[in-house]
Amino acid sequence: MRIVVAFGAGGAADLLGRLVAERLSTALRQSVVVENRAGAGGNIGTTAVLQAEPDGHTILLHSQGFAANRFLFDRLPFDPDKDLAPVAMIAEMPNLMVVSPSMPVSDVAGFIAMAKARGQPVTYGSIGVGTSMHIAGALFAKATGLDMTHVPYRETAAVNSDVMAGRVDVVFQTYSAALGMVQGGRMKPLAVTGGERAPGTPDVPTLREAGVDLATVAWWGLLVPSAVPAVRREKLQAEVIAAVQDPVVSRRIGEAGGVPRPLDGAAFGSFIASETQRLGTVVGNTGMRAD
Repeated sequence: MRIVVAFGAGGAADLLGRLVAERLSTALRQSVVVENRAGAGGNIGTTAVLQAEPDGHTILLHSQGFAANRFLFDRLPFDPDKDLAPVAMIAEMPNLMVVSPSMPVSDVAGFIAMAKARGQPVTYGSIGVGTSMHIAGALFAKATGLDMTHVPYRETAAVNSDVMAGRVDVVFQTYSAALGMVQGGRMKPLAVTGGERAPGTPDVPTLREAGVDLATVAWWGLLVPSAVPAVRREKLQAEVIAAVQDPVVSRRIGEAGGVPRPLDGAAFGSFIASETQRLGTVVGNTGMRAD
C-alpha cells in the first residue's frame, strides 16, 4: 500500500502521511510507504493516484488545495467531485508568519510599516497554489492592503532556505515545518495564523492579537478514487480514524502544532463541501490564481 502525499518532503503533509503510514502498517500487517508527488498545487499527486489501480492500495493525502484548486486553475485533469471519494480527515494546523532573523522588524505592525515604506511589492513564498501558505499570504495581503507577490516553490526546504536568507520576505509556513527553524533562531516568528496561540510558541501572538483581523488554518485528509469498492473504503476509513485516535499519533500531531481531526468519510465529504464554498469566496475576494 502507498500513501501519495501531494506535496514535497519535510512539510506538515509529509509528517502526517508518515505518522498515519506507520500506524496503518502495524494495524494492517503490511508495508505502507509514503510517496511524495509535489507540483501544481497537489494536482500531480492527485493524477498519479487516479492513474493507479482502484483497489484501495493507493491513497491520496491532500490539503485544502483539493477544495480550492477548481477556482485557481482554468482546467483540472480530473473532476474532484466525481473522481475521488473522501476516506477520512486527519488534522488541522495553523501557520506561522516568519521572516529572516536579519529583517529589522520585531512584530506584525513593524512588518506592515516596513512594507508600506518600501515602495515595492513584498514577496511571500509557498509550496504551491492553493496551499495554506498561499491562502494565508493572499488573505494577509487583502486584510492589510499590502502589495504582495506570491513566489511558489516545489519543496518546503527551498522556501525555508530562501526566507532564512532574506531572498523572499515572508512565509506563512505550516507550523510543524517552521517550528524547528524558529526554535533554532533561524527564522523570526511574527504571528500564528490560528484563532489562539500555539503551545510550542506561547509568546508568539495570533494575527488578531497583532491587529490583523484574520484567522486561518491548514487541513489534511485522505481520499481514494471513487471506483474503489465501498467495503474497501470503509475498511480504510476505520483504520485511518483509529490511527489518528491512537494516543501516540495524537500526541505527535499535537507536538507538531496540529490538532487531530478524525472525521469519517461522510463527515469529511461535508467538510470539503463547506470548504469549497468558503475558498471559492476567498479566491474571488483576493484574486488568487495559479501562477
